[in-house]
Amino acid sequence: MSEDIAIYHIVEGILFAADRPLTVKQLSELFDEGGRPDTKEIQAAIEQLQYDYKDRGVQCVKLASGYVFRVHEDLGPWVSKLWDEKPAKYSRAFLETLSIIAYRQPITRGEIEAIRGVAVNTQIVKTLIERNWIRVVGHKDVPGKPALLATTKDFLDYFNLSSLEGLPPLSEIKDLDEAAAQLEQEAAIEEQTQSEITLTAVSDEEPTDQLDAAS
Repeated sequence: MSEDIAIYHIVEGILFAADRPLTVKQLSELFDEGGRPDTKEIQAAIEQLQYDYKDRGVQCVKLASGYVFRVHEDLGPWVSKLWDEKPAKYSRAFLETLSIIAYRQPITRGEIEAIRGVAVNTQIVKTLIERNWIRVVGHKDVPGKPALLATTKDFLDYFNLSSLEGLPPLSEIKDLDEAAAQLEQEAAIEEQTQSEITLTAVSDEEPTDQLDAAS
């Protein structure tokens, strides 16, 4: 590779090849120390990539964990045909629980149950933690010291968000079903452009799989 190759093209190639989002700092560390560009130059290259790719089939997007190339969400119906794997299905209770944590964090399991009006199945919380979509961020200073749950960067990355501010305003969501439906829609879009499992809600008429949890 020529030593005078443009920073723009190096950053472009790295982000295309990377299997995870990368921050400006992580990109900088991939350059040899002697010829390492200023972080402002790397940021400028990223911004140029975002502009150049904004109307293309792939886009350079900023997620919570950094920058990454992703297929444009509008192309999901076509790109998803590359994979024959049938999407796994999660229960409405799973999506409602995730929605409550996302909007009310940090929150205890008891507070989630108070909002939903039913007990939270242990398997739901376990699955969310195993997927690294939520984590324990502390304990509430009340008797029993219940764990406080909050979402992670992996949750934001999965739903194509750079921060929690990207979630639809809670004032625009009328009920839990709508919040769950919003997460379902975002997950479906993202899964159509990736080879991971699609997250969709299970209707009352459909059979559930072993990861589904009753409310």
